[in-house]
Amino acid sequence: MTTSTKPLAVVTGASSGIGLELAKQFALHDYDLVVAAEDAGIGSVKDTLRALGAHVDSVQVDLSTYNGVQEFIERIAGMARPVSAAALNAGVGVGGAFVGETDLEDHLQVVDLNVRSVVHLAYRLLPEMVQRGEGRLLLTSSVTATSPGPFTSVYNASKAFVQSFSQALRDELKDSGVTVTALMPGPTDTGFFDRADMQDTKLAAGPKDDPETVAREGFEALMKGKDHVVAGSAKNTVQAAAGNVLPDPVVAAQHRRVSEPGTADR
Repeated sequence: MTTSTKPLAVVTGASSGIGLELAKQFALHDYDLVVAAEDAGIGSVKDTLRALGAHVDSVQVDLSTYNGVQEFIERIAGMARPVSAAALNAGVGVGGAFVGETDLEDHLQVVDLNVRSVVHLAYRLLPEMVQRGEGRLLLTSSVTATSPGPFTSVYNASKAFVQSFSQALRDELKDSGVTVTALMPGPTDTGFFDRADMQDTKLAAGPKDDPETVAREGFEALMKGKDHVVAGSAKNTVQAAAGNVLPDPVVAAQHRRVSEPGTADR
């Protein structure tokens, strides 16, 4: 427990990439932090964030499991401090054909981490915010939320869920003092494509946004109470807009050209 008077923020998937940069944004703007990730790298993140002036509690936990989420919630509760903001960013992807190239367990992990854990964490964190009449929730969606995703079928569907969920919650809570913001990045220079086994795709081989830029734009949108932000390069805005107006078969065909294995050199 700490006697700090700074507001407290929660960030998941904070060991690297967008999650780490989001945690840095909170630390730079005078928040203390509770951060989580599955890998051991979350331990060293504590020192990085403390150097920015934040009090930090780091938790290595598997948020794709029910018990993992409960353990994380208990650690947050152990701070005995209200959560002023939360960035639910942890996510994973799987690349390859749904039939014949990928494992069921990998797809189910995408659902469990990208969808189930977001619902579980939001359900645990929001009531106290609503009771206080203030709070901010950031959900990391993606520009792929607007597009059916051949060869990333479950991942794209998971982000479409997060996008819809965030906007529904935002409307439900519009008179509560609590805001919900969806962060919609495009391809970003993180370890995502390696972990998703997508190295041999045009998406992985193409230009990527800086995670610091994405996180900064997401943080700014959260602080302004915006409903969503398409972060990164202008092409992400174009992609999101196209996904919202073009027929799904057209958008799916466009996605296939960059997500199909073997397209990296085409």
